Amino acid sequence: MSTLDVLPVPFARDNYLWLIHDGRHAALVDPGEAAPALAALEKDALTPVAVLLTHHHGDHIGGVPGLLARHPGLPVYGPRAEDIAGVDHPVSDGDSIALAALGLELAVLNVAAHTCGHLAYCGGGMLFCGDALFSAGCGRLFEGTPTDLERALTRLAALDGSTKVYCGHEYTLANLAFARAVEPENAARDRYAARCETLRAQGLPTLPSTIELEKAVNPFLRPGAAGIVASVAAHSGTPPASARACLAALRAWKDTF
Repeated sequence: MSTLDVLPVPFARDNYLWLIHDGRHAALVDPGEAAPALAALEKDALTPVAVLLTHHHGDHIGGVPGLLARHPGLPVYGPRAEDIAGVDHPVSDGDSIALAALGLELAVLNVAAHTCGHLAYCGGGMLFCGDALFSAGCGRLFEGTPTDLERALTRLAALDGSTKVYCGHEYTLANLAFARAVEPENAARDRYAARCETLRAQGLPTLPSTIELEKAVNPFLRPGAAGIVASVAAHSGTPPASARACLAALRAWKDTF
């Protein structure tokens, strides 16, 4: 596989689209706006070879028409279970995407919960997970259930620990504040928070994270931990009956945090 870089392209208030590139060709992940995507391609003289969409929300797909207007015939991969205009390569769990120009093959993972057909793309030591998993957090349950969320997060947590996590939003500091409320004593989380605060003060992304790091700092990946269970019980007034119930209570707590 050729040497690849992943360029974060910030847009809107806190979104990232990701450019996977080798210095000549690029795949775009979740281009929510066309202008910043096209500007990034032009700046580095990159030729787009594919668009990858994780789910149907407008801030992840809004730039597709503009990209196709400038680059007709550009392949657009997206969830088969979601009706997204412009997708001409619908994919599902278990499929693989071969991006020959980049020497990259990506596995397609079903991580439905945030939306009914949410996908993630994993390969080359990288995970592009949209709004399924955030650093120190996870996406809201707009369409799925706590069971869906448990299944999705368990699947992502099982990936190799060195896998780099590229998610769709710069939510890290806010998520870490919630993680601190849920689990006041977590030295790994505090070290990570200090690092992220420094990065944001310099105007730099906190991402990517890694699966190994997320398993240490992200309460949504450890809903069975005794301290987290105790915090959820204290907050809700009811001890959660299972890790899944704890996860559901955590997500509900975060929704109003």
